[in-house]
Amino acid sequence: MTRHCMKTLAVALLGCLITSCNKPTTASQKTPEFAFVTNGVASFWDICKVGAEKAGADLGVKVSVLMPASGVVDQKQMIEDMVIRGVDGMAVSPIDPDNQMEILNKAAAASKLITVDADAPKAKRLMYLGMDNYKAGRMAGQLVKEVMPQGGSVAIFVGRIEQDNARLRRQGLIDELLDRSADPNRFDEPGVVIDGGRYKILGTLIDQFDRAKAKTYVEDTLTRTPDVGCMVGLFAYNPPIILEALGRMNQLGKVKVVAFDEADETLEGVMSGHVHGTVVQNPYEYGYQSIKLLKAIAAGDSSVIPASGFIDIPARMIRREEVEAYRKDLNEKLGK
Repeated sequence: MTRHCMKTLAVALLGCLITSCNKPTTASQKTPEFAFVTNGVASFWDICKVGAEKAGADLGVKVSVLMPASGVVDQKQMIEDMVIRGVDGMAVSPIDPDNQMEILNKAAAASKLITVDADAPKAKRLMYLGMDNYKAGRMAGQLVKEVMPQGGSVAIFVGRIEQDNARLRRQGLIDELLDRSADPNRFDEPGVVIDGGRYKILGTLIDQFDRAKAKTYVEDTLTRTPDVGCMVGLFAYNPPIILEALGRMNQLGKVKVVAFDEADETLEGVMSGHVHGTVVQNPYEYGYQSIKLLKAIAAGDSSVIPASGFIDIPARMIRREEVEAYRKDLNEKLGK
């Protein structure tokens, strides 16, 4: 081979190498990316985040966990950003499903969409992963019956009522206390006093994730209805706020408390006896399983979607004797 031919070949090979290096990454080479969009900021979602990120590490996929601090508008922007970014799938906990249909269906059209913790059954999501919130609400009602068997007045505190999970928890709680038949579609207006004879529901105080407002609602309830027998907090941050207000007003132990979720203050309250019990979900598994499901669905495996469109991760009631074992398991998952 002549020197000229060798030079020509070397240039050609270099050109091929440069072209190869500059080729865009194909879809098959791209690392799958998924988003987990919560409905707010809370310790509950911090645990979900650990689970989601662990799944990402185990499965070799990218995971973004987004927590809207300013409600529906904030969540809508986060979902739109993920659509523009072109993520392969999204797990969303809708804040106001009936009024978020457009953005949820936009996400479903652009990506693989599942709902988690709170559902949006009218949207074009592929499935819902979480617990049966109506049954969980009835569990909370059972805890109230245990701690206040003679009956009495009950006040309910929650962040939002438009969320599917909040509405169902609240209705399950009320139906259990009034010994009604099961009907998840029933709805009692939040501002109405419901007198069931044995138990009276004083009302539902909705704080829209505003901690200061939540604290004020507890204090006002104690002042205006001194005969309140039990306070029930339906979102993770509600029970700690209830305990703080009761302590400040010297009512700890006098007013019974039933909780949801596993905030540190809530578990401490259960241990001390200031909280009778709490209904817990499994936020770590919510995060982990959401990413695992999204990866499978994005890869074309629709067999992971149940015919019912619902994967139930059952709720549990945690009383004083169960706290230690529960905490140990949770800390192991969180790497503490």
